[in-house]
Amino acid sequence: MNRQQTDIALAGGRMHQSLAHDSGRKHVSGRAEYIDDIAEPAGTLHAYLGLSAIAHGEIVSVDLDAVRAAPGVVGVLTAADIPGENDVSPPHKHDDPVFAEGRVEFLGQPVFAVIGETRDAARRASRLAKITYAPLAAALDVDAARRAGGTLVTEPLTLVRGDVDAGLSRAKNRVSGRMTIGGQDHFYLEGQIAFALPGEDEDVIVHSSTQHPSEVQLMVAHVLGISQHAVTVNVRRMGGGFGGKETQGNLFAAVAALAAKRFNRPVKIRPDRDDDMIATGKRHDFVVDYDVGYDDDGRIEAVDAVYAARCGFSADLSGPVTDRALFHADNAYFYPDVRVRSEPLKTNTVSNTAFRGFGGPQGMLAAERWIEDIAYALGRDPLEIRKANFYGQGDRNITPYHQTVEDNIIDRLVGELEASADYRARREAILAFNRTSPVLRKGIALTPVKFGISFTATWYNQAGALVHIYRDGSIHLSHGGTEMGQGLYTKVAQVLADAFGVGIDRIKIMGTTTGKVPNTSATAASSGSDLNGMAAADAARQIKARLEAHAARLYEVPADEILWVPNGIEAGGRFVPFTELVASAYLNRVQLSAAGFYKTPKIHWDRGSGRGRPFLYYAYGASVSEVTIDTLTGEYQVDRVDILHDVGRSLNPAIDLGQIEGGFIQGMGWLTTEELWWDEKGELRTHAPSTYKIPLASDVPPIFNVNLCDWSANREETIGRSKAVGEPPLMLAMSVVEALSMAVASVADYKVAPRLDTPVTPERVLMGVERMRAGG
Repeated sequence: MNRQQTDIALAGGRMHQSLAHDSGRKHVSGRAEYIDDIAEPAGTLHAYLGLSAIAHGEIVSVDLDAVRAAPGVVGVLTAADIPGENDVSPPHKHDDPVFAEGRVEFLGQPVFAVIGETRDAARRASRLAKITYAPLAAALDVDAARRAGGTLVTEPLTLVRGDVDAGLSRAKNRVSGRMTIGGQDHFYLEGQIAFALPGEDEDVIVHSSTQHPSEVQLMVAHVLGISQHAVTVNVRRMGGGFGGKETQGNLFAAVAALAAKRFNRPVKIRPDRDDDMIATGKRHDFVVDYDVGYDDDGRIEAVDAVYAARCGFSADLSGPVTDRALFHADNAYFYPDVRVRSEPLKTNTVSNTAFRGFGGPQGMLAAERWIEDIAYALGRDPLEIRKANFYGQGDRNITPYHQTVEDNIIDRLVGELEASADYRARREAILAFNRTSPVLRKGIALTPVKFGISFTATWYNQAGALVHIYRDGSIHLSHGGTEMGQGLYTKVAQVLADAFGVGIDRIKIMGTTTGKVPNTSATAASSGSDLNGMAAADAARQIKARLEAHAARLYEVPADEILWVPNGIEAGGRFVPFTELVASAYLNRVQLSAAGFYKTPKIHWDRGSGRGRPFLYYAYGASVSEVTIDTLTGEYQVDRVDILHDVGRSLNPAIDLGQIEGGFIQGMGWLTTEELWWDEKGELRTHAPSTYKIPLASDVPPIFNVNLCDWSANREETIGRSKAVGEPPLMLAMSVVEALSMAVASVADYKVAPRLDTPVTPERVLMGVERMRAGG
C-alpha cells in the first residue's frame, strides 16, 4: 500500500466525525478565556474613545483641558501623538484615520482617546471634551449620496456577457423595479477589545479580538512607525466575529498599542456596546435598480442591474464587498445576456465592512426578487420559474464573470428537498387555507443557494501552519486561522489527528499568533478550513516523510512498505506505537517540526476585464420556509423550515449542522427584524439591544429540519473533499422573505408581486397588505 492509499485508508478515522467543539464545555460553563479575562499586570491602564457629535463638519477647535484634569486620567491621545501614519484603512487608501484631523465625516468618528487608571475614569472623562464644529452637508443614504454628486469610495465594477441591450429589446416580456436591502449589525457577544503590553525597544504584544491578526500587526506597525517584526498579535478566541472583526479591530489595537508605548504600561480598550455599534461598520445596505427581460415560460433572457451601496465615509472593504454582490447577482440562475454594475457610494455614516456573505447575500436577494416578479406576472409558482432558470449544461453554465459552473448539483439538491419537505402538497394546502381565512394568511417558498468559495483578492488564498511533535508524542498545532466559535480549531486538529492516525486528545491547539505563523490571511470568505486544514496537512506530510525514512532505516524495510495505522505504524509486519516511533526519531536526530503551506490552485481574476475564475468551487443549498401572517397587524411567525445543504464530505457533521442552523437564523434576523436606522442628524438610533432586534431563541422555527447532502463530495482536491460552511447557509433565509411575499400576495389573489423591501418587519408586511388591498 503506497502513501496515498494509506492516507485514504486513514481518512474517516478522525476527519468526518462529529467531534465536540474543543472549547464547547468552556463556552457553556464560562471557563473559556477571552481578552477581558486575561489577568491584568500591575499598572494596567484603560483607554476610551472620544467620539464626534456631528455627521460632517470642519473641526474649528478642540478643548481637552477638562478631560486631562478629570480624576484618574493619565493622558490624552490625538492625531498629533501618532509617530507613524494616522491611518488604519485596510486597502491602504489613507482614508480611515485613527483620530479625525481637521474634519469629521460621520457621527461617532473617534477624535481622541483618554487614558485612565480605570476604565470608568477614562469613559467618564471622554464626555468632557469641548469640540466646536462648522457643520457641512451630510449625505446619509444612497439617494442623498447620488443627489450630492455620487462620490465613490472605490472603483466600481461592471460584469458583462452578451448583448444586454439587444437581449432586452428582443424579450417578449420585461419587468423593472427597485429593491432596497437593509444592513445589519454584527452584534457579536464579545465586543471590540484590545490589550497591549509594551516590550523593550520597539516591541509590543497585542491581544486583539480580530479575524485578521496579520493585518492588525501591519496597522499597529504603521501607526507606531515601526517594522512588523516588532509587533506580535495574539488571538486565542473571539466571542463572535461574523466579519465585524476582519478590519474593525484595527482601530482598537492601534489605540491600545499607541498608548502602551507612549506611557510604557499595559493598556486595554473595550468600548460600551452603544459606542461599539456607533463607531464600527455594518453589513452594507443596497439599493438595486433592475430591468429584466423574460419569455412566456419565465426564462430570463437579459438582465441589466445597478447595485448601489451605502459604503460610509471611507473605502474599508466596500470594493470587494460590492464586487462580490455582482459575483452573486446570478445566485443559481443563468442569464443569457447580462450587465451588472456596482456603485459604491460615499456617505457620511460609519464605513460599512465585511459581514457573513460579504455582499453575496445582497446580490442573491435581488435575483430572487426578479424571479418573484416574473412568477406573479405569469401566475406561476415561483419554484417553477426558479427551476426553469437554473444553470444547466452546454452554453447555459457560464457566469456573468465568465467562469464555467462545473460542479452544478442544484437541480438534484432542490428536487430532493422538494420531495422530502412535501413542498407540493403543503403549497396546495396553503392555497386552500388562504381562500377561506379572513385574517391569517400563510405562505411557503423554496429558494436555492449557489455560493462561490475563495477570496476574490487572490493573494489571500494562502495559509501557513506550524506543527511540532514532542518527545512524548504530544503534538503542538498552530496555524493562521482564528477561532470565533465556528469550530475551525477543532476541524484543523481533526485533520492533523487523521494524518498521524492518533486521537485528537494528543493534539494541543494553540492560539493564533503572528509570532509563529506569519502573513496570515483573514479568517473569512468561508475559507478557514480549506486553507488552514490543507496547510496543516502539508506540515504533517513533511514530518511523516521523515518518520517513514527513519523507520525504513531503523527497521530495515523499504520506505513504501511503512504503513500508517491507528496510533502507530507497521514496519515489516511489526507494529510500532506512535510514541515509540517519535522517541526513536528524536534520539536519531530526526526533525519533528514542520511549517506547512497551501495556496488555492486554479483561481485567477482580471478585474479590469471582469473575467476569470475567482472561485475554486461552489457550495450549494436550499431551504423551504412556511410562515403565517396576521393581515390586521402585520405580525407573523415562521412555522417550519426545511434545509438541505451541501458541505461536500463534511469534516465534522455536528459542527457543520450547527453552522447551518446558526447561519439561517442570523440570515433570518437580517431579513426580518434587524433594522438599522439613522436620524436626520446622522445619529444611529438603533445602537443597543433595547432598539436593535436580533433573533431570540423563541424565533427559531418550532419545526426546523436541517440535513446535509450525504452524497456530495467536492470534486476539487480540498481537505477531505469537504466544502465551506461558514457563509453559504446565511442565504438560505431568503426563503422566509419569499414565503412572506406569498402570504401578502394572497390578499390580491397572487396577481401582484408584493415587492417587500428588507428587513421585512411587521410594519412592512402590513404596508404590503394594504398595497395589495389597494390594488398593488
